[in-house]
Amino acid sequence: MGTFVPSGKDIDRKWYVVDASGKTLGRLATKAADLLSGKLNPRYVPYIDMGDHVIVINAEKVRLTGLKAEKKLYRRYTGFPGGLREESFTRLLNRKPEQILEQAIKGMLPKSKMGRQMATKLKVYRGDKHPHQAQQPVALEVA
Repeated sequence: MGTFVPSGKDIDRKWYVVDASGKTLGRLATKAADLLSGKLNPRYVPYIDMGDHVIVINAEKVRLTGLKAEKKLYRRYTGFPGGLREESFTRLLNRKPEQILEQAIKGMLPKSKMGRQMATKLKVYRGDKHPHQAQQPVALEVA
């Protein structure tokens, strides 16, 4: 009996759909990041992207615990002098709820070429409809 070393041919990607309504942002993001990186796969190796596709629906219904909903700020820099922009969680949730989840999940992935490749398998949608029915995604429950 020899040691099994996976290669690119051994990747079997699945599609998962996660409903974010009423779920805590951090717990949902860690579960999605684990699926995208493939760490829940028993054949996981750190040098191959073994992750699955993740579809997150109802992004506008995600919640934060405690006072974070009022105090959390999202910062970005435009690239120009004095270009630091701040936006509160509640305002960004009303404007672009998909961006909140994408930022949280992508922040938990590796900062490398492979991490960017993993992030391409993430799809986040505002409502409960998504255009990936043909892939027959499996519903995944997050505690």
